[in-house]
Amino acid sequence: MSMPKFFQFPGLPSPVMRLGLATRGNTHLKPDDVLLALEHGINYWNWCGHNDGMAAAVRTLGPRRRRVVVATQLEARNADGIRRELDEALRTLHSDYLDVATFYYVESQQEWSQITGPRGAWEGLRRAREEGLVRQLGLTSHQRPLLIEILESGLLDLLMVRYNAAHRGAEERLFELALRLQFPLVTFTALRWKALLKATSEDPSGFSPPSAREWYRWVLAHPAASVVLAAPNTRTELQENLELIGDWRPPDPGQYEAMGLHGDRVRRLAGRFP
Repeated sequence: MSMPKFFQFPGLPSPVMRLGLATRGNTHLKPDDVLLALEHGINYWNWCGHNDGMAAAVRTLGPRRRRVVVATQLEARNADGIRRELDEALRTLHSDYLDVATFYYVESQQEWSQITGPRGAWEGLRRAREEGLVRQLGLTSHQRPLLIEILESGLLDLLMVRYNAAHRGAEERLFELALRLQFPLVTFTALRWKALLKATSEDPSGFSPPSAREWYRWVLAHPAASVVLAAPNTRTELQENLELIGDWRPPDPGQYEAMGLHGDRVRRLAGRFP
């Protein structure tokens, strides 16, 4: 089992570290925290759209901006709406372009048909890409059959998909197809909203749930996961994640299996996925 450290997105100038950094509306990373991640090589930044520490960090990059892949999710389903969202994002970031713009949480065939239909959001972003405002188009979804259909459409450059030890369904068809087509996948919720960090009532004697760092390692061990997003809430959590970079290796086979079994227990016992 190998674990490459970098991934080259087709159409982007520089490779990215496969451990990416994400913010959410309820995380509290400061600009210096985000820049610390960059100092350690983390250059895939998934920005949540709020005027947060990551947005402030992007505004300070200057010549370093070309080293960082900045991605964000856009919610509009029509061309006019998505152009307004894009323009607002670029104003907030003080940037001339986004590296990656993804359609946010497309969960039905109807939504995808609207996006790709006349005056749909796909057309709006396609034009923005021609103007140099966006480099890559992607989509986020939990619906694996829909993701497979969209991947096969050839309309997008990457997909964002849920994947963790408690939710491994993507391995069966989506990962196999992405590997065969060499199609980029960015994975999220590696900790299953932190449930994987907690014990269950069925844990074997002597088992302690691994740290967040080890769960990111577990996801990165799969070759179909081009990038795994970490979304630490604080500098302390970020620094723990950064330890992975200096100890870049896959889990040993016994650890990998034990973590997968814990994921099975969490899926059974930890309640419905949010």
